[in-house]
Amino acid sequence: MSRPATPPLSLFGVTGRAMSAQLVRMNAAASNLANAGTVAGSAEAAYRPLRPVFAAELDARSGLATVKVQGVYRTDTTPVRTHDPDHPMADANGDVWASPVDENAEMVEMMEASRQYQNVVEAMQTAKQLMLDTMRMK
Repeated sequence: MSRPATPPLSLFGVTGRAMSAQLVRMNAAASNLANAGTVAGSAEAAYRPLRPVFAAELDARSGLATVKVQGVYRTDTTPVRTHDPDHPMADANGDVWASPVDENAEMVEMMEASRQYQNVVEAMQTAKQLMLDTMRMK
């Protein structure tokens, strides 16, 4: 049984993928912010920030390039060790490990992703309006 051919990528497909990529960025930043300041009883159990990885993807039939989310991965940043023997999660040495989330960097990431999302929405609305204006010319 043969699979039906997928249609060439349209402008709306490109913008949809771009919006999805920005949403992945915002979700990763939100997760990182939600876990900022959390502590664990060991370095291995400490929260590590998430980072999405993207790649360009070319649609040969339409000639349009778009973005593809390759994955969302945990960084290998080292948790911050703090000596706090009174903490309930402290290990035998009295240490706890805090997540290495830079809250300022995450806020910048979220704001940038939000602005890029808004730019893509505006580009899509402009393209839609141009198409409607073109159809009315007939």
